[in-house]
Amino acid sequence: MRGVGKAGTRHSFGGLIAEKLLGQDLGAAAVAIDPAQIKGVLPLPLAQLRAGLPALGNPTNLHKSVSLTQKEFRYGFGNALPEQESDDLYEKWTIPSPARPLFQAAAANFVMHSQAKINTDNTSRGPLLLISGLEDHTVPDVVTRSTLKQYRDSTAITELKQFEGRGHSLTVDSGWPDVADAVLDWLGANGL
Repeated sequence: MRGVGKAGTRHSFGGLIAEKLLGQDLGAAAVAIDPAQIKGVLPLPLAQLRAGLPALGNPTNLHKSVSLTQKEFRYGFGNALPEQESDDLYEKWTIPSPARPLFQAAAANFVMHSQAKINTDNTSRGPLLLISGLEDHTVPDVVTRSTLKQYRDSTAITELKQFEGRGHSLTVDSGWPDVADAVLDWLGANGL
């Protein structure tokens, strides 16, 4: 896990992995930025369905990598950006990605031993910060807020930071310093 000391900061599916490791006491703290849906999270907004459709729309994609078109990227990642910035990010960052994790997250609530199961009841784990872009289509804010509720039985520090007007690209777009500063402030406030 990359991060500050033993604190990990991850985005999307990396956020889910950071939550999983923290729940297993394998980190001092974690920051999950627009984290992928964990088992127990029930909201499935239409925007999220549409963003996942390029991969999930074809069951044969389970064993494939899927590429997004520029239009699909704009909807799922760059929707809160000017079109030119979204297009620039598409050219710089997009690569085909495995669809299997999307299928696993989508089916998590129907699979007994889901890979997306997190020990949210762990009271001995380090602090967790969940970050949400309020305009995110890929992991809408309602999903991140529902993730926060999954931790309600743990006395460990679990907090949510929401970013107004930000989408799923918030770690790589021109506003990334605001996210980085918030993470650093949170880590400092928690003695990390």
